[in-house]
Order: sequence, then structure tokens, then C-alpha cells
Amino acid sequence: MITKDNIEEAYCFLHQKWRVYAHSTSSTQRDDIEYAISDYLTSMDKELYNYISDGAEGFLKEHGHFAADMEQAVNKLETMTTGQ
Repeated sequence: MITKDNIEEAYCFLHQKWRVYAHSTSSTQRDDIEYAISDYLTSMDKELYNYISDGAEGFLKEHGHFAADMEQAVNKLETMTTGQ
């Protein structure tokens, strides 16, 4: 069950990681962030995961789409936290 705490925790984590990723020029740092996000997603609430990923398999794990997918997830979570 999705709770406000689940949403806020996911938003804080993904938003912080996305901001670092978006401004990083280090491929090693970017790889580390991608692995951290993948680990986090495996432990998050499944219903919330399906909502922010539209149920897509491998969400945020496809390197070519990682930044765009993460930005979309952060935007969805932000909308959920603000209730807009």
C-alpha cells in the first residue's frame, strides 16, 4: 500500500540522486548512481514502483533512457507529494 511516507522517502532519494546525476561529468559517479537507484527500486513499495514506472520492466535500468526516466519518476513523485 502506498503511503505518504513511501512517496516522500522515494521523492527525497530519487530527487537527490537525479540532481547529482544530471550535473555529473564523471562516468564512474553516474554508474554508481545507477546502481544505487537500481538497488533502491528493488526494495521500494511495488505499487508505488508500478505507478512511477507505468509498470515498465527494467525501469531506470536501461542506460540510454536513465536520466529521462528518473526525471519523469521525480516529477510524478513531486506531483504526489504536493497533491497537484
